[in-house]
Amino acid sequence: MSSRGSVHAAVRSLVGAADIEVIPLKGAEEKVRAVPPGATITITCSPKFGLQRTLDHSARAVRAGYRVVPHLAARQVADEAELRAFVSRLAELGITGLYVIGGDAEKPAGEYSEAAEILDALAGMDHGLTSIGIACYPEGHPKIGDEALLAALHRKQPHAHYMVSQLCFDPGALAGWLRRIRAEGIALPLHIGLAAPMNMRKLAELSLRIGVGASIRYLSKQHGIVGGMLRGSSYRPEDLLLAMGDTLTDPQMRVDALHMFSFNQVDATVAWQQRIAGDTAAHA
Repeated sequence: MSSRGSVHAAVRSLVGAADIEVIPLKGAEEKVRAVPPGATITITCSPKFGLQRTLDHSARAVRAGYRVVPHLAARQVADEAELRAFVSRLAELGITGLYVIGGDAEKPAGEYSEAAEILDALAGMDHGLTSIGIACYPEGHPKIGDEALLAALHRKQPHAHYMVSQLCFDPGALAGWLRRIRAEGIALPLHIGLAAPMNMRKLAELSLRIGVGASIRYLSKQHGIVGGMLRGSSYRPEDLLLAMGDTLTDPQMRVDALHMFSFNQVDATVAWQQRIAGDTAAHA
């Protein structure tokens, strides 16, 4: 198979098996029904809704037949007792995966302020988790320097099984960052965080809100997002993957999966997933 053919095949495979992130808002349970049974759904957490909302939606998704990966924000966990209670509930539900982040709360609820502290605590527990994910930031973090981000990855790596990249629209930036951190000894498999297909205007608004303004400026320059907004165009997530080229298929880069930021546009995400998984080459 040619290099280009290998990339197309990898995109089809990655898209077909992608995880879909869902925000536990009102009506999310109905939206999730668009996802085929047996697929993986990740359930976010936020200071606004609290950990119990994440657990409640996770329980419903498990009962509906999905593989579920809840998010856990360190800054929302009050103490070790609450952490133990959270993972015990996951065990009761048969959930064996967890995605650990620092979280957006301005003030920590208790003794944990970053993901590494949660991972250290979990390492001393008999929790039954077999897959733990952490976040990574190809285009940096607005409040954390690049050296600190790399140090954090090194600290978290022994306790994690994979990393999920923050939303990015620049394939060159993503590929370059990935090669740099591999050279720095970060070997965790990467799940590429990818925006779901949606109206350009809405995507721009959401991206600026979550702090990826630099990447949305790249998208604007490369793809004419202003004109796209005026025409009501939609973003095509597959373009980023195809543009990564051989970096996507290089076994040393360990790109293992996709994490779709659906922003609860679940119907559109699933429709795109089903179309691209069997028709990527036609849209290259």
